[in-house]
Amino acid sequence: MKKLVVLTGAGISAESGLKTFRDSNGLWEGHNVMDVASPEGWQRNPELVLDFYNQRRRQLHEVSPNAGHLVLAELEQQLDVHIITQNVDDLHERGGSSRVLHLHGELLQVRSVRNPNYILTWPGDLNLGDTDPNGHQLRPNIVWFGEAVPALEQALALTQQADFFAVIGTSLQVYPAAGLVEYTRGNIPIYYIDPHPARLPYLGNPVTVISEPATTGVAKMKTEILHLLA
Repeated sequence: MKKLVVLTGAGISAESGLKTFRDSNGLWEGHNVMDVASPEGWQRNPELVLDFYNQRRRQLHEVSPNAGHLVLAELEQQLDVHIITQNVDDLHERGGSSRVLHLHGELLQVRSVRNPNYILTWPGDLNLGDTDPNGHQLRPNIVWFGEAVPALEQALALTQQADFFAVIGTSLQVYPAAGLVEYTRGNIPIYYIDPHPARLPYLGNPVTVISEPATTGVAKMKTEILHLLA
């Protein structure tokens, strides 16, 4: 099977009703981003950080995958599809995608503050006093500003193996994820799906821009790719 590698951002989740911090009424409103998404913010006020992510977790349980998520899952019938997502939600998994790499962590997981490899699935609220077996506090398993991106090396390897590459629902402003597209092989087709697409760097690849939301744009991409494979 040919390999389709897909980089997704906040836009595809926003279409399911999840707020994003780039919206005018986004989920970071009322909070300095460094207060709720940095190691320094955690040290200053862990209760604020825990409450912030507890609210995000509750909201996630109220939304469902949209047509964009579902069509990406359907493409696994014809292609070896790998999703690299900047999103911390589980909408790709719930939509049926079986190979999802989360660059920035997962909202429904927590980890020990002392042992980053001690990770638990955690669908409910996380509170001060919730600890690992050694008594160390648990924190959201989210990659905060200023922290390393452990999955980046795997994401780069996948990108370099792609026969097709797609960028969906991201303004390509957040690095290092935004730089992945520059690691594609020079002859493969690239699809960029976003209602307000940013300018891609010159890559030398054939690029198809679909200026639509994921709910309609992914279906158009599917049609084009299957036509190329026919």
